[in-house]
Amino acid sequence: MTKVRKAVIAAAGFGTRFLPQTKAMPKEMLPLVDKPVIQFVVEELVEAGIEDVIIVTGYHKRSIEDHFDDLSADLVKNLLDGNKTDLLEKTRRVSELANFVYVRQKGPYGNGTPLLCTEHLIGNEPFIYTWADDFIKASPNRFKQLIDIYKEFHSSVLAGVRANDDEDYKKYGFAGGTEVRHGLIDADAIIEKPGKDNAPSDLATNSAFLLTPDIFGYLKQALEEKDEKSELFYNDGLKRMLKDDKKVYVAEIKGGKYYDAGSKLGYLKTVVDFALENPEISDEFRKYLKSVI
Repeated sequence: MTKVRKAVIAAAGFGTRFLPQTKAMPKEMLPLVDKPVIQFVVEELVEAGIEDVIIVTGYHKRSIEDHFDDLSADLVKNLLDGNKTDLLEKTRRVSELANFVYVRQKGPYGNGTPLLCTEHLIGNEPFIYTWADDFIKASPNRFKQLIDIYKEFHSSVLAGVRANDDEDYKKYGFAGGTEVRHGLIDADAIIEKPGKDNAPSDLATNSAFLLTPDIFGYLKQALEEKDEKSELFYNDGLKRMLKDDKKVYVAEIKGGKYYDAGSKLGYLKTVVDFALENPEISDEFRKYLKSVI
């Protein structure tokens, strides 16, 4: 069995929901206390055993590359002169987290295009596909849980999150199929935004996908069938995989809490939770919250 050692992070979007903030700074670089959102995603991947992180970006995302690059000589000197060696080592480790590769997105809009842009780097290996602005906080982390399921079934596995309210059924894709065991579905359909009454289950596919390389061929088929103005979605490939009787599982992430840092309210909720868990500021921040509520 081939080890899962590569991951693709889609990070080419404009972040229009955060304009004008994201005019000059990518939404993936919005801070959660003292780290950008995308760094938390990368740290999760590395913790799960990922070695190569491929980030699909656009012309306006250069700061992502800079963040994971080596420290400048000026910054190193400044930290050393200030006797801030702990901070120096903490910051230096960021560039050493993984092997980073950057790809400029080319092709139609949609979350299927970043996948096709990385086919030449993935080759014939299973890999993880994820976003840079949302995540599921869990232990073991979501990627490790997906990899464990892959080791068992040797097939594509999508992260699943239970719907919390009726609105979720209007925002996410929901898995239909046979329940292998509690929290694991052998999928025969992924229905996008079905509404509660038409949903095949309450298990939404969200935030992380462990895919086998045959997804690329099915995405190419989908692209050939679209006109020039149509968007390409990863689900276009998944639907064709399922129609071709390829195995795709949806696994509920155990003990997980979903964070959507790609929306204004979701981002603020994420900041609050992460600040309350930060040992450096949690006590004072908690006092502040109590004083204003």
